[in-house]
Amino acid sequence: MTKTTSPQNEGEGNQTEAKRFNEAQAKFAKSGKVPAAAKDAEEALEGPEREALEKAEESARAHAKK
Repeated sequence: MTKTTSPQNEGEGNQTEAKRFNEAQAKFAKSGKVPAAAKDAEEALEGPEREALEKAEESARAHAKK
């Protein structure tokens, strides 16, 4: 089997996108922006966005594999 630039079914899970995601997360973690993002998230949970965020979390959990 040869690799091509066209999208392929990689079976259960997409290893290519998982690798891309993991690399982006590592880059963000090393960027120094984590404390600011955490503060923004904390403020959102303490403010008027709280209800919408909780509903979104509940919806996501309901759709997650069990």
